[in-house]
Amino acid sequence: MVIPTTVMGLIAIILLYVGYQKGGGEHIAGLKITGTMLLEITPLLIFSFIIAGMAQVLIPQDLISKWVGAESGFRGIVIGTICGSFTPSGPFVSMPIGAGLMKAGASIGTVIAFMTAWSLLGISRLPLEFGIMGWQFTLIRLASGVLIFPVVAGLLANMFFKH
Repeated sequence: MVIPTTVMGLIAIILLYVGYQKGGGEHIAGLKITGTMLLEITPLLIFSFIIAGMAQVLIPQDLISKWVGAESGFRGIVIGTICGSFTPSGPFVSMPIGAGLMKAGASIGTVIAFMTAWSLLGISRLPLEFGIMGWQFTLIRLASGVLIFPVVAGLLANMFFKH
C-alpha cells in the first residue's frame, strides 16, 4: 500500500500546487469539495471496512475454503458473481469487501468474479437503467454476454494466477 499511497499523495500535492499557482483560489475551492466528499463518504468507508474485517474473523476459515477458496473451483466463482451482482453502492463498498474476501482466503478467481460482477451487472442499478435507457437496451446489454463475463474472468484468473 506504500507505493499507491505515495503516488496518490504526489498527485494530490501537484494538483494543489497547480491550483494555488492559478491564483484564483482553485486550491481552496478544491479543498472545500474534498471536505464535503469526505463527510459524505467516510461513514460508508467505515461500515465497509467493518464488514470486511468482521467477515474475516467471524466466518470460519474452513467454510471460506469450502465455499469460495481455491478448492471451491467453479462454485466459488459463481458465488462471487452472485455476491458481486448484489453488492450495492460504489467502489467504497465493493473494494473493501473484495479485499476482505481475499484476506479471508477466497480464491483470486472468486474475487475477480465478485469485482467483475459488481462493475458489470449491478442488480441494484438495473431499475435505474431500465427506467432511463429502456427495457430493450437493458435486455440487450445483459444478453450480449455481460452475464457470463464475471464467470469467465474468474475462471481465467484461477487458471493463470494463484492466490
